[in-house]
Amino acid sequence: MSGPGRILVATDLSPSAAPAFEQALALARGFEAKLLVAHAYQDHHLPRAGFATPESWEEWDRGYREEARRALAPLVQRAWEEGLEAEAVLLTGFPDEAIVEAARRLEADLVVVGTHGRRGAAHFLLGSVAARVVATAPCPVLVARPAAPPAA
Repeated sequence: MSGPGRILVATDLSPSAAPAFEQALALARGFEAKLLVAHAYQDHHLPRAGFATPESWEEWDRGYREEARRALAPLVQRAWEEGLEAEAVLLTGFPDEAIVEAARRLEADLVVVGTHGRRGAAHFLLGSVAARVVATAPCPVLVARPAAPPAA
């Protein structure tokens, strides 16, 4: 049985996403797999709702995309430095749907996502992108928990 050839790791670019990236990097190294480092952001409908002009929205969107590309670059660079094939993938839409669609389109063999570890009301109100990806992905999904807080 061979391992995954294409690993898609999703990041929200927050510190809590670091364990998922580290796990994906280790797996890609171990399997000599290509690493697809993906970030999804939701396209807002402010211009259509009349809250922003199309021009101001396009300017904001262009700025956000550039900022996201800059944030993804060090992750891709790190993979390259470890001898891996890697690329940044910028996605738009609801994060869970965008990640699952990218996994299909890019023929990922494994998706790695992080979780914020929310419980109770926060989980109920905010839901879990990771849980929705697990439920709908076309391939196996590894969920990496955030690093444990330091002992007091």
